[in-house]
Amino acid sequence: MSTSQKVVIGDDNPDGVTLGADTSARVSLYGVTPVAQRAGASQAAVVTTLAVSTTSNIWGFSTSTQANAVVTLVNEMRAALVALGLIKGAA
Repeated sequence: MSTSQKVVIGDDNPDGVTLGADTSARVSLYGVTPVAQRAGASQAAVVTTLAVSTTSNIWGFSTSTQANAVVTLVNEMRAALVALGLIKGAA
């Protein structure tokens, strides 16, 4: 297939398009090896109750606000991947 060709998936069905019949179906994007949907405890939302110490600066964050922003960003990326079905989100 030429790099200028497009492949259209779908028929304007209001229900959308599903790739993979279930979580064990193997799917891939961008030519990588197809895999089943990932699942595991490491995909659970990141929870933080403590601010990063601004006195020791051992993790490279200058303020707790900066560290909390990183946690917020990671959780948003996780939520997007879960919503798209690219990761399961929890075991």
